[in-house]
Amino acid sequence: MSELLTVIARVRAKDEQQARLRQELQRLVEPTRAEQGCVSYDLHESCENPGQFLFYEVWKSEADLEAHFQTPHMLALSIFLPELLEEPLDLTRWKKL
Repeated sequence: MSELLTVIARVRAKDEQQARLRQELQRLVEPTRAEQGCVSYDLHESCENPGQFLFYEVWKSEADLEAHFQTPHMLALSIFLPELLEEPLDLTRWKKL
């Protein structure tokens, strides 16, 4: 089996957009978990900084992750995501040692 890919994606909402961003991110969870190659996809919100969100994702391959970015739910979010965020998306890829 190939090596799994772990992804950490962090976003921070504009103060006035926290509730909307939370709702939009929660909408991603169910359809993403159903995608081919998705091992896990968990959304978290900071206890210290409400409006700061983190996805902890595990994918079977880089190709599966790239396919995820092209799904209808991700493309729809990408249209208005910039108006909700205080700063750009921080996405990093990790491998388990």
